[in-house]
Amino acid sequence: MNYAKKSLGQNFLIDKNIINKIVNLETIFDRNVVEIGPGKGALTVEILKKKPKSLTLIEKDFDLFNELKLRYSNDKNIKIFNSDILKFDMKKIKEKNLIIFGNLPYNISSQIHVKILKCCKGPQEISDIIFMFQKELADKIIGIFPSKSYGRLSILTNYRLKFIKKFSVSPNCFFPKPKIISTVLHFKSKKNLSYNLKKIENLEKITNIFFSNKRKMINKTINKVLNKKKLKRISNLNLMLRPSELSPETYYKITELFEKG
Repeated sequence: MNYAKKSLGQNFLIDKNIINKIVNLETIFDRNVVEIGPGKGALTVEILKKKPKSLTLIEKDFDLFNELKLRYSNDKNIKIFNSDILKFDMKKIKEKNLIIFGNLPYNISSQIHVKILKCCKGPQEISDIIFMFQKELADKIIGIFPSKSYGRLSILTNYRLKFIKKFSVSPNCFFPKPKIISTVLHFKSKKNLSYNLKKIENLEKITNIFFSNKRKMINKTINKVLNKKKLKRISNLNLMLRPSELSPETYYKITELFEKG
């Protein structure tokens, strides 16, 4: 079946060299693997050649799900779910120490990234994330402080993930060809966190509040989340700065104090 649904943002990866480059980023042998949006299964085939301990496939397209189900019906180590990853309950995946792969739909890739990010310290114990993004979004996710790419996504990502490697992927590697360049990013979960936040959702909330007024100085915005007593516990904080001029560590400290009620 040679088609792609625009409504699902489908661009199928067809370049064997890029596929092999992706699966060789991390050791797969005897590991528990999850693939988000396997599509026609081009990446799936190469993952299976590496002999994972288990493989979970999550595919939203019902026709492609049926194709995958038929193809792998006799393999007990493969579980296939017909589901939208944004609505999928990750608790259904019982395996731990997961590697998660995904050639993500460009229109919802940031939402998928944040969802998986929130699961990193959950029951699944995600160890590696290997995702493909639109280049501009990938730059924002790994944006260092200070830089033009630095912002909410890089602050959230940096809290739980360590950036390992990236490489670019040409539009010619897909069918149909997208109009943009893609970037593959490889992350590992951080084992030791410098700041002990109760919920990463609170960090998400804090960064939302600050960056919704990203052109304004933080002197008024910060009063929405911290009282004067707590504010004094952040040493050398310049209230004349703008949100993009605060380091990730400052946001983690603000979130810690916010969580203390």
